[in-house]
Amino acid sequence: MKISRLLPSLAICSLALSAFAGSGAEAFNNNSSTASESAGGRFPFEFDAQFSLSGSGELARGFREVRELDEDYLLTRFIYTPRVKLGILRLGAAYERFGFNTPENFEVPRALQSLSAIVGLDTQLSDSILVRFEAQPGFYSGTRFGSGDFHVPFIFGGTYIYSPDLQFVLGASVDYEREYSVFPGGGIRWRLGSQWVLNAVLPTPRLEYQATNDFTLYAGADLKGSTFRVSDRFGSNRGNNRLNHAVVTYSEVRTGLGLEWKISQGVNVSVEGGYFPYRNLDFYRTDVRYHQERGGAYGAVAIGAAF
Repeated sequence: MKISRLLPSLAICSLALSAFAGSGAEAFNNNSSTASESAGGRFPFEFDAQFSLSGSGELARGFREVRELDEDYLLTRFIYTPRVKLGILRLGAAYERFGFNTPENFEVPRALQSLSAIVGLDTQLSDSILVRFEAQPGFYSGTRFGSGDFHVPFIFGGTYIYSPDLQFVLGASVDYEREYSVFPGGGIRWRLGSQWVLNAVLPTPRLEYQATNDFTLYAGADLKGSTFRVSDRFGSNRGNNRLNHAVVTYSEVRTGLGLEWKISQGVNVSVEGGYFPYRNLDFYRTDVRYHQERGGAYGAVAIGAAF
């Protein structure tokens, strides 16, 4: 089993679960309290947005090469989190896009994007066990959305709180469009001292240093990727009919340094820069695979809010 086919599974599986790591029962209860106050005028929600640019990479498949590959990445997500009898609902939407500066007739798409709903539930089984189920029905497409691009990946799992300083995250993702439909994921979060935290939870494992109450420095990695369907004419336009409406899995790994600034209670901004040691694009059903020949540098900015 190649790592290129596992990274998107790991990232997708752990993306939603990672919110529990480090939150613990205290954060769950705080969220519950905030949600329960929504009837009094408060509107509980989570929002995050990320944008990044990268350049000078290279993908190759035999003699075919994409030189000086640039990428622009965008993610925006909004989730309404009201309190209900069973726990906290997660109702929202997300848009994600990987854009590439490839020629129109090349086998590497100019864009891979998704527009999905978010439907989930957080619940607390005990003081030590938190559980999440989340489905992400939507369109996972190339440059244009089509009705045939709809599918419903989902994750389930949760966190075991061993102590306030140590939590274990475990779960699985399910996506029938993937080569391996079910795949496990998870990680640990361990507070090593008053200022150091090993936040080794995918898709963003990292070591954090809390310089002040408002500023955190970190070093680590970021796994991104998903499974998409390209258009009905994608292959015909490139001389390979096998690629018409084909499923493609894209995955990448970023490594870098960053700074997170807590602007106010519940709102933070981060800036980050680093290097791509790994990228892979795999039409696994047609044996058309592009691997990274040369990495590239990237810079990213993100904002997050939770109320």
